[in-house]
Amino acid sequence: MVLSDFLILGAVLFGLSVAGIFINRKNVILLLMCIELMLLAVNTNFIAFSHFLGDTAGQVFVFFILTVAAAEAAIGLAILVVLFRNRHTINVDDLDRLKG
Repeated sequence: MVLSDFLILGAVLFGLSVAGIFINRKNVILLLMCIELMLLAVNTNFIAFSHFLGDTAGQVFVFFILTVAAAEAAIGLAILVVLFRNRHTINVDDLDRLKG
């Protein structure tokens, strides 16, 4: 396989995630899933360039990105659980009335 195959795969994944964010603005869980898919598309490009250039710096960046993505998913889901307990919905349109 050549580098362009991996770059096309990364571009398709990134495009799907951007389309998912713009098409579905109602469900917070799907928005978080689209953000995770976007991070995986970027990771695919990092790994492809790292492999084809023979440099391990891209793989190190992927480990950091995966760590941040895991923390973001855990904190995001915890916030969603608290929002659902208080508001009984995770619809984005219903969450515009948040007050401190």
